[in-house]
Amino acid sequence: MNGLGGLNKAPDGVVIGLVQLQLPVVATPQDLAAQTARIVALVGKARANLAGMDLVVFPEYALHGLSMDTNPDILCRLDGPEVVAFKQACAENRIWGCFSIMEYNPHGQPYNVGLIIDDAGELRLYYRKMHPWVPVEPWEPGDLGIPVIDGPKGAKLALIICHDGMFPEMARECAYKGAEIMLRTAGYTAPIREAWRFTNQSNAFCNLMVTANVCMSGSDGTFDSMGEGMVVNFDGTIIAHGTSGRPDEIITAEVRPDLVREARRHWGVENNIYQLGHRGYAAVKGGAGDCPYTYMHDLAAGRYRLPWEAEVRITDGTSCGIPAPTRSYRPRREPGAKEAAE
Repeated sequence: MNGLGGLNKAPDGVVIGLVQLQLPVVATPQDLAAQTARIVALVGKARANLAGMDLVVFPEYALHGLSMDTNPDILCRLDGPEVVAFKQACAENRIWGCFSIMEYNPHGQPYNVGLIIDDAGELRLYYRKMHPWVPVEPWEPGDLGIPVIDGPKGAKLALIICHDGMFPEMARECAYKGAEIMLRTAGYTAPIREAWRFTNQSNAFCNLMVTANVCMSGSDGTFDSMGEGMVVNFDGTIIAHGTSGRPDEIITAEVRPDLVREARRHWGVENNIYQLGHRGYAAVKGGAGDCPYTYMHDLAAGRYRLPWEAEVRITDGTSCGIPAPTRSYRPRREPGAKEAAE
């Protein structure tokens, strides 16, 4: 199934490389430029590492490190030199790439953004992290939903970022919109290791979807990221796993979107994403297609409230040194990946 990490590539296979990038320290524009050059060099390493690699994936915070610094001098823009360099690297090496930037936002806090660029250097996917890791992260909540694109070899591809993957609704949304491969990039540190592993597996199994997941690696002198590159098959089995945490190691695997499609069509038992909307179809024709979930109704109506809501004590970022916000959330519909690429 894995073709020895992509060394023996099947005609329908998609080979993914997950870069367990050394955690950087980025405090100045000069640091940002140096880290950009380092990522570009690693795109070249990925291509040299495996001629058949289709997609190289860099972790969240690959460019900025874990300082959570919102200094405008080190924030990025879609037309800035960092993104231009990533596009050139993908085109020159004829490889798809997934990258992370912290993007300047003139309307509020910066966005934590994931980008997928194709092998011709065109921006194909633009995603704003929906669930910043509160109370630690100061980023604006994403407001553009989860895009799904045609990736390498036509595979349906989605991207979520780090804490997003702790919400089963995020992976379900990716699969519901057709994703066959879901990328999850992260900067997680060791305390999250076990949750990282089992959510990567459950996100795959519950949606009959491949998940490809990678964290930063090594230490920046303060934080220690864990690497943990993982590729999980649609049945929940791990087919590649970077357990050593070695910085800059590229974990590779071949995945088969064609077998995802086959399972989604032919599985009966545990075809859970289908069965969610067709409850009890062995008893009633077509199954029950209602929505029996209170939290879904309440969230959609703007009245989501936990039974213990009044007892929750941490409801802003002040415990992590982030000033309490005074501005209420208002979604802004700005250009997504298609418009941004034009």
